[in-house]
Amino acid sequence: MAVPRPSMSDIDSAAEHFGFHLDADGRQSALGFVQQMLDTYDVIDKLYDEVARTPAPDRAYRFPAVDENPLGAWYVTTEIRSDGDGPLSGRRVAVKDNIAVAGVPMMNGSRAVEGFIPDRDATVVERLLAAGATIAGKSVCEDLCYSGSSFTSASGPVRNPWDTTRETGGSSSGSAALVAADAVDLAIGADQAGSIRIPASLCGIVGFKPTHGLVPYTGAIPLDRTIDHLGPMTRTVSDAALLLTVLAGTDGWDPRQPSELPSSDYSAALTGDVAGLRVGLLTEGFGHRRSQPEVDELVRAAAHRFTEIGCSIGEISVPWHGGALALSAVFCTEGGVYQMLEGNGNGLGTEGRYDPDLMAHFATQRRTHADQLSAIVKATAAAGYYGLNALGGSYYAKARNLVPHARAAYDDALARYDVLVMPATPATAQPLPEDVTSLYAAVGKAANTAPLNVTGHPAISVPAGLVDGLPAGMMIVGKRFDDATVLNVAHAFESLCGGFPSAPK
Repeated sequence: MAVPRPSMSDIDSAAEHFGFHLDADGRQSALGFVQQMLDTYDVIDKLYDEVARTPAPDRAYRFPAVDENPLGAWYVTTEIRSDGDGPLSGRRVAVKDNIAVAGVPMMNGSRAVEGFIPDRDATVVERLLAAGATIAGKSVCEDLCYSGSSFTSASGPVRNPWDTTRETGGSSSGSAALVAADAVDLAIGADQAGSIRIPASLCGIVGFKPTHGLVPYTGAIPLDRTIDHLGPMTRTVSDAALLLTVLAGTDGWDPRQPSELPSSDYSAALTGDVAGLRVGLLTEGFGHRRSQPEVDELVRAAAHRFTEIGCSIGEISVPWHGGALALSAVFCTEGGVYQMLEGNGNGLGTEGRYDPDLMAHFATQRRTHADQLSAIVKATAAAGYYGLNALGGSYYAKARNLVPHARAAYDDALARYDVLVMPATPATAQPLPEDVTSLYAAVGKAANTAPLNVTGHPAISVPAGLVDGLPAGMMIVGKRFDDATVLNVAHAFESLCGGFPSAPK
């Protein structure tokens, strides 16, 4: 089928967008040039259909009824498995709904994506199935993954199993709720500013953001390539290590990844031997403006338990912690608008595997349903648009040039200490807001998590205990590509605790 050709009004719109003026001859000349140039698009269409297009597999799925989905955490349910046997045989996994499962509807929490069915599995889904896992369904995520709470998804709020009047945290809200409620064994989350660790902290589970690039992001809708991560959400550290072992490694497609990564058995790294390791309490991770003092006290007390197993404890200041949070804000606004919104769910300009059908679908849907986007998406879009247009994207450029300084500051701290510790979230889960347009309720939880997306260091949230009956997470941060040490320290803490508490049934 021939690519639609532009009309003269399309040429006029382009001229207006770029700010130039065409006389009558110039308009006609431009129209003729564009129409002729699009002959090459017809060639690409034909070649793509012949060589690259893959039909979506026929996979059964269902949208659960309300009484089957009391937490609002499922988008669709499935029972997808391979014939193979492997380390995840018999384990049921929920996949965050910004990650493609071929033949299964994908929404990314948003009317801008609703109705799309991908024809390829994301790399992490391929690896889950090859390891013998059963894909139990797609877990609800926040509208375009732009919220640290759990009320912005177009499918409705996701409720916390510890108290169903409260938030789970976001944006991997459904994944956290399903693991905490024992509805699945394991889940995959995505994290750009804390979207694995925030809901893990608020739901009392383990959430691990690996080193940037360790797990391929291919087949997941991005926010900004420089801060995109996929990772495990589990009940135990051992399950997180097992899942990371399955997921990690290059796939040859994701430009976020280095060209080579050594294969690692992260389960084997869980020796429990942490004697002699140095644990640093990050000064700037405590006492935020929105911190709950009881959470700070709980995490400090939890960290000091490492002395029981031979670790030394000290305190260290990384003044760049606040600066890195500011960098994150720029990447999430300008980067998110440029790559994900204006880039129609993918963006341009890098190597890697693209999904042209998703991009075409998103381009239409985001305009058709623009008024139905969440308030935080609209506000973020306005901020990013202003930064990119009125300010020329210069602040994104400044922020990128500052990243090496922020990264070096954490690297210096991690030369003195083997891991850094702080609260994963400043407070426990808050009540779901009555006003779903509340911008305040959707943000403010990423003060400690977002800086590590900027620098790419691995970070895990593990349950530190309960405050007034609600879980609070302790975040453990390690050197880049030393994910094994982070997991081992977390495992040692879990063993000290005798396991982590479960949400009440």
